[in-house]
Amino acid sequence: MTARDQLQRADRDLPALAVLALLSQGPRHTYDMHRFMVDTRKDFVGGLPRSLYHAVGKLEKAGLVAEAGTEQSAGRPERVRYAITDAGRAELRRRVSLLLATPEPDATLAYAALSFMGALGRDEAVAALRARVAAIELKLARIAGDLAEAEGVPRILLVEAEFELARLAAERDWVNSLLGELESGGLAWPGHADLPPPLDR
Repeated sequence: MTARDQLQRADRDLPALAVLALLSQGPRHTYDMHRFMVDTRKDFVGGLPRSLYHAVGKLEKAGLVAEAGTEQSAGRPERVRYAITDAGRAELRRRVSLLLATPEPDATLAYAALSFMGALGRDEAVAALRARVAAIELKLARIAGDLAEAEGVPRILLVEAEFELARLAAERDWVNSLLGELESGGLAWPGHADLPPPLDR
């Protein structure tokens, strides 16, 4: 197994990933990040808004984000704005690349990685997606081998393995199609993370 085969708890922290991705577009306050996640239906981030506040605290302690002043609108409480640090940008790219490259049964990890894929350069995204396809191929070969060895076992006891084989094959085909678009230039790529600017609320 490679390091990509083992996702650590921090790698699975989707609220923290969302905070880093949103701050890569410029300073924001936590309420603004919460509203963005709700308005754009980023349902893979659970526990809102508390999870975002908790994530900001952890990221600040780790030196990945830092306070960037305060703002106060008429009739609104004063809010602290946060900015991503250079270390935070590097960590964002590491996490997105890792999640893209690592197929997991938990599909929310793939949703998050695809949602923030624009934080990577095109070549980085292509490399991560190619690694994902290679990992899927290994899993497909293993399941196919297990099914072949199960000759004589009633099929009713094997249908879940058949389902996983079909699911992984469909994912592999979709990722290969996406790779084709990326490599041909059919899918436009931003020069930076393609996220809207902070909301004016």
